[in-house]
Amino acid sequence: MSVAFTKEPDVELLEDLPDRPISPHRNLVTAEGLARIEQEVERLQHELTQLQITPQDEQSPEERAATARVARDLRYWTARRSSAELVPPMVGTDRVHFASKVTIEREDGRRHTYRIVGEDEADPSQGLISHVSPLAKALIGRRVGESAKFGNNEAAVIHIA
Repeated sequence: MSVAFTKEPDVELLEDLPDRPISPHRNLVTAEGLARIEQEVERLQHELTQLQITPQDEQSPEERAATARVARDLRYWTARRSSAELVPPMVGTDRVHFASKVTIEREDGRRHTYRIVGEDEADPSQGLISHVSPLAKALIGRRVGESAKFGNNEAAVIHIA
């Protein structure tokens, strides 16, 4: 088959990747979340520097695509760093708040412990939920013994740390 009929990968499309969407919510972060953002910015800056050692006109299509991805991610994390609002830890409160670690008991008796964190820190599989998630919104402001409704579910707050 002639080379004229082979299709090159659409790497050019990757060079102009659209920016990652940025949440319209306040960018509340814990100290750990801010540190992770800083680490990500540093890592991406280093990676971009390494990719740019080769002049762009000498880069392979794969290298240009990698540069575009790293540059896009760096723009995202730089924006998140500039909009980050560090929320200092609250002590001595008897209500659920941002950064609280809260244990709930569902109607069926299952217990779960979650920490309410910033959107970029959230990882439900690790027990970290975003402050804008329906569950966190339902829990914020509640006291031990109070119930929170989220969706078709209800859970009682049994511990706040």
